Amino acid sequence: MGLLDHWLWRQEYWLPPGIAWEDMEGQEGAQYPRPRDLFVTLPLALGFIALRYVFERVVALPLGRQLGVRDQTRVRPRPVPQLQAFYTHHSHHPSQSEILSLCKQCDLTQRQVETWFRHRRNQDRPSNTRKFCEACWRFAFYLVAFTAGLACLTDAPWFWDQRECWRGYPQQPVSRSHYWYYLTELGFYWSLLLCVSVDVKRKDFKEQVIHHIATISLLGFSYCANYIRIGTLVMLVHDSSDFLLESAKMFNYAGWRKTCDALFVVFAVVFLVTRLVVFPCKVINTTLFLSMDVFEPFFGYYFFNALLLVLQALHIFWAWLILRMVYKFLFLGKVERDERSDEESEVGEGEEEEEEKHEEEVCHWEKSNGTFNPKLAILTNNCVLKNLTNQSSGTTSRMPKAR
Repeated sequence: MGLLDHWLWRQEYWLPPGIAWEDMEGQEGAQYPRPRDLFVTLPLALGFIALRYVFERVVALPLGRQLGVRDQTRVRPRPVPQLQAFYTHHSHHPSQSEILSLCKQCDLTQRQVETWFRHRRNQDRPSNTRKFCEACWRFAFYLVAFTAGLACLTDAPWFWDQRECWRGYPQQPVSRSHYWYYLTELGFYWSLLLCVSVDVKRKDFKEQVIHHIATISLLGFSYCANYIRIGTLVMLVHDSSDFLLESAKMFNYAGWRKTCDALFVVFAVVFLVTRLVVFPCKVINTTLFLSMDVFEPFFGYYFFNALLLVLQALHIFWAWLILRMVYKFLFLGKVERDERSDEESEVGEGEEEEEEKHEEEVCHWEKSNGTFNPKLAILTNNCVLKNLTNQSSGTTSRMPKAR
């Protein structure tokens, strides 16, 4: 353990040349960041998970009902033990040869087997209520975090002049508000990473995991090296657009088309400005160039800026997706598909109804579970954020109809 501490906390890694850990202690009576403070983020993460559980059931679920969130009724597949065993232990998407083999084992037609797997995959898809609750929770946190961060940073000199991020470094005391702002954000991202496997899985799942890991590493390192001033700016820039995206998702699940469209446009503008202009021109420029006036490059300098550049690469990736959606909406009149959409089966609910009718005429082995409201279907299909939050997978996803 002593050897690990010796290599992990070597001042050459974390601090600029000529600065030792003793220099970080500062003046008596002032609070300075200490690496052991990061242990506070783990109970904070568990607290966020527990709070989220309560929030989704006490606040988000009733709010969703009030806004009109409706879950689509899905056809339950007929109990077939052989198919269920294959689905559980082998694959959710059997190949053509496997389907033919299953047809012989179960004495079913190829169409029936394919339909059974499609309906079974649909049973595992997250409902609109679940997706609304997740978006509502993230919206609540990002809104509170952005408001609190803006309140405690507007009086900070480095908010207006980024050169102040390095004035007096490393002996820069940390106020209680900045201390809790930092550790609370870090605890929240830990909770997101811990819950990423159970949350609604989207097609940018890998990018989201990379984003969470890069953010946690960035916040953890910057706290230990007392880069807290620049770190607070990074968090504020990210929170400024995140709550707008989550609110747009919420209204999309509720079927509020005009509100969803308006929020998405506002989100797109704020995202593009903050992530493609403010973040590289203010934050990255500060850490890459302005910091050189205070200390020479060292390992932490390269590590910190590498993480910032990873975040910027993800910003460009998401900005490209957003611009594609805006282009299709403005010039084509609709958004056909979005790569960030949730993963689901390749067949929409509207096509399921047609399949059910056909199957009733052929083999009578499944029953239809209701009819569809065309007005709600039109309302949902016209939503700009449909493809951001509607589940889809495969190369040819279709727009599902709402109940």
